[in-house]
Amino acid sequence: MGAGIFGVRPDLVLKGGAIAWAAMGDANASIPTPQPVLPRPMFGAAPATAAATSVHFVAPASIDAGLADRLAINRRLVPVADVRAVGKADLPLNDALPIIEVDPDTFTVRIDGQVWQEQPATELPMTQRYFLF
Repeated sequence: MGAGIFGVRPDLVLKGGAIAWAAMGDANASIPTPQPVLPRPMFGAAPATAAATSVHFVAPASIDAGLADRLAINRRLVPVADVRAVGKADLPLNDALPIIEVDPDTFTVRIDGQVWQEQPATELPMTQRYFLF
């Protein structure tokens, strides 16, 4: 399967808090539920809005040297912080480091020594290969 047919289409794409793309019917329709509903650009996709709601992460020295003025860019420049010492333990919602073992003969999965038995999925939202609209 190629990358062109993978995934699903979102109903709404937000960039910097602005709606960039949204599922929308025909703009000229006279009824409230026109078909087909397709992703279309919104005000957040306009170049000026995209620049106003985006940032470039750059070295602090480049900000001090006036890089934004030299390049004449509209995006805000934000200095990169020291992240070399940041590790998994610093992540507030993703700091677990379990020991995961898989038996190659029985495919039994153990997490921190306990057998893990996952229940079958009740909903498979990404199993449709194509969308009609």
